[in-house]
Amino acid sequence: MNPINMDIDISRILIVKPSSLGDIVHTLPMVHALKRCFPGCRLGWIVQDVFAELLERDPAIDAVYPIHISSTSDPQAGRFAYLRAFKETLTTLQMLRRRLKSHPCDLVLDLHASFRSGLLGQTNPGGLRIGFKDGRELNTLFQNQLLPVPGHVEHALDKNLLFCDQLNCKVADEDFHICCSSGDKSAVHTFLQQQGIDENSPIIYANPAARWQTKFWPKEQWAELADRFSGQGRVMVFGGSSQDSLYIESITRLMTTEPIVAAGRFSLPESVALIQRSCLYVGLDSGPMHMAALAGVPVVALFGPTHPARVGPYGVEHRIVRADNLDCLECRQRTCDHLSCMRGISVQKVYDAAILLLNGKTE
Repeated sequence: MNPINMDIDISRILIVKPSSLGDIVHTLPMVHALKRCFPGCRLGWIVQDVFAELLERDPAIDAVYPIHISSTSDPQAGRFAYLRAFKETLTTLQMLRRRLKSHPCDLVLDLHASFRSGLLGQTNPGGLRIGFKDGRELNTLFQNQLLPVPGHVEHALDKNLLFCDQLNCKVADEDFHICCSSGDKSAVHTFLQQQGIDENSPIIYANPAARWQTKFWPKEQWAELADRFSGQGRVMVFGGSSQDSLYIESITRLMTTEPIVAAGRFSLPESVALIQRSCLYVGLDSGPMHMAALAGVPVVALFGPTHPARVGPYGVEHRIVRADNLDCLECRQRTCDHLSCMRGISVQKVYDAAILLLNGKTE
């Protein structure tokens, strides 16, 4: 791949990374670095509408282009998922062409590396399109230049930062942050007050839900863990979306102590504020885990089917908790008959990891 000609005008940059939450969080440091290195540039981002509010909170992002294309991989997608997604894709492409026609971008950075993201990037008239050389689903055919991924680059966030290298933009510590507003923090403060939690009391953010069925930890073990913390006077708050509420309720029904549930009460930026207010994240490999890491909150992460070196907590004190002596770890399967990798994680193991981080011990 030839280096990018730095004489070209890069006053307008378009990011194509529509989903998922964790992938979007992994893109934020790159965007912050670009804005810092090129403060005069206008940064736009094509993103699924459910994540748009998070990006709108970020001062580095000048324009958010919300889209809505239904997932075809979601177990609840239904039999007509592909037809629905096809129609929504056509509508989305037309909408983006109209919006970008009057404000075309000089650079289009495709970090999603799929066929659909290649189509989304094409809605920008002209400009230089750059994508990963290992892009899937024919994505490379949509790009003007391809970005090689060295073999030593394993984590998804490091892979995204390769774009900064290509643009001669050095990443700094200050680029690793996630934004919310004073209003988001106020909403969290009010909620915790209503729960009888003093503003100086530390809280543990618990995230028991994920998109993959194979990432779930048994609800009985979640209930036992929450009771153990509560018995020691430590406050665990269950976070998540409204879609997670019923599952979390099935956990709290098993508890012997009074639960505190924030799931479904907050917007995505307010959830960021709740995580920032926490002293520890305990939960599954999912978007909130990456939000916590980017917020600088220590993480205890339960891993089974996914690879911690590739998608684990980045740049923060953390503990990875996994079952022992299993050949099927990191299988990347979304369904499983036995779930041995998650069932094999004991409450004691998670609790011990949490206590070590709460006590400031990371070795």
